[in-house]
Amino acid sequence: MSRAPGLALTSECAKPASWVHWTLGLIAQLTLVGAVAAQGTAAEQTCVAAESTLPLTRFQDNGDGTVTDTESKLMWMRCPSGQRWVNARCTGKAATYNWVAAARQADQISSNGEAFFNDWRVPALRDLATITDRGCKNPRTNLVLFPGTPPTAFWTSTSRPGGKPEDMALALSFGAEGVLAARKEERFYVRFVRNAM
Repeated sequence: MSRAPGLALTSECAKPASWVHWTLGLIAQLTLVGAVAAQGTAAEQTCVAAESTLPLTRFQDNGDGTVTDTESKLMWMRCPSGQRWVNARCTGKAATYNWVAAARQADQISSNGEAFFNDWRVPALRDLATITDRGCKNPRTNLVLFPGTPPTAFWTSTSRPGGKPEDMALALSFGAEGVLAARKEERFYVRFVRNAM
């Protein structure tokens, strides 16, 4: 386990407010490290609590493997496609898809009713960006909300602007890469979303 980021031991006595900040930061770090360990991911996520842009309080846990973002009004599957929500964790192996197959998978999940709603879709770039956390890396999201998220690219439904829409689309990496323009034949992960309200 790594040391909580931004913490330094000094010989000076800390003020009570700084102890509170330190304690909350340590709790957040330990919670996220625990979430990573529980999912069995090889990489170790690091987060700076003071820089977090994805607080747990913004989300409603629906108890069925989905969370609803009370700000964006989007409902997200907690697991990447290919995994299942079992006993409050993502199990199995996340699948990769080319761009067309990702959209077909959303249609299939919507039509067979296995995820309770019939309007799941591949998120637009602006949708997927709402669940990134600039205070975390490896991956850049909250692993309590979205356990098992690999620090790599996820498809969006957004075609690459300025190019031929049939050739290229945008993906968003939860690693260091950020937004990627990719050929639609490439294989990336996908997390489905729907409008909740």
